Amino acid sequence: MSPYILTVLLSSLGLGTTITFASSHWLLAWMGLEINTLAILPLMAQHHHPRAVEATTKYFLTQATAAAILLFASTTNAWLTGQWDIHQMTHPLPITLITFALALKIGLAPAHFWLPEVLQGLDLTTGLLLSTWQKLAPFALLLQICPSNSPLLIAFGLASTLIGGWGGLNQTQLRKILAYSSIAHLGWMILVLQFIPSLTLLTLLTYFIMTFSTFLVFKSNNAKSINSLALSWTKTPMLTALTPLILLSLGGLPPLTGFMPKWLILQELTKQGLAPTATIAALSALLSLFFYLRLSYAATLTMSPNNLTGTTAWRLPSTQSTFPLALSTMATITLLPLTPAAATLLSL
Repeated sequence: MSPYILTVLLSSLGLGTTITFASSHWLLAWMGLEINTLAILPLMAQHHHPRAVEATTKYFLTQATAAAILLFASTTNAWLTGQWDIHQMTHPLPITLITFALALKIGLAPAHFWLPEVLQGLDLTTGLLLSTWQKLAPFALLLQICPSNSPLLIAFGLASTLIGGWGGLNQTQLRKILAYSSIAHLGWMILVLQFIPSLTLLTLLTYFIMTFSTFLVFKSNNAKSINSLALSWTKTPMLTALTPLILLSLGGLPPLTGFMPKWLILQELTKQGLAPTATIAALSALLSLFFYLRLSYAATLTMSPNNLTGTTAWRLPSTQSTFPLALSTMATITLLPLTPAAATLLSL
């Protein structure tokens, strides 16, 4: 792709998200989401592979459906209350419709079916954009409407943590595993959204850091399946040694960064009298932990001649910059001691 076209598309991505961030009117927010969607479509289809084109089509249809529901809900709200302002959402019908539309946009269960299929058809760089940047604008709207005392959000959150754990158990493709990981993490964020929105933002930030380093590890090894991950120790032994720590941080094990948001969320859910919800969420984290352990085992504990069957790839010199990977890996592994500071800042 031409660098000029790439610059225009990435600028449009940033512009769409910024418009949604800055808007207080539903039409402007909808317009920002549409610019965002249209800007990423050429990036998704740039390789002209049938799977990439299929993934792009599925993504477009899903996002168009969510945008249509959002526009319908905001029009219904204006009809019922006379208000187009995002902060003036008082009627339960448009609030429910908009929550569902935004859940469809980010891939929350039960509207998650498109995410693993779409991510599987993309290259790792575009998949990283889809898993991180494309979540920002819908989350900004969710934080602004923030329906209080909503059993719908609890139901979405629990369904996402459970399906994100179960769905990844039987997968062999790394991109599908990362998609189910994304669904599970989104579930944790949604569970605590109505109680402490700032904690949702902290969870989103740590998820971005951990996902960024995981995608970069897979990209540097050119790994797309568990079998190819099993051969990465021949190419990058030091990075392969750190890979289990990154994956276990995604799983939320102490003393790694990923434990911090889960710890604070479970604490807050218990304070709110939702101990059964906290218990189910904690148990669902064990499901996710199983497939992270499976990836760790494949990457580091299988050596020839007992490794998984796979063809050793050519060890070509990598053109990828190592600084972003080093920085994100360090953040993924070592930020847990900052939990008291984060708790103080969030007034927990």
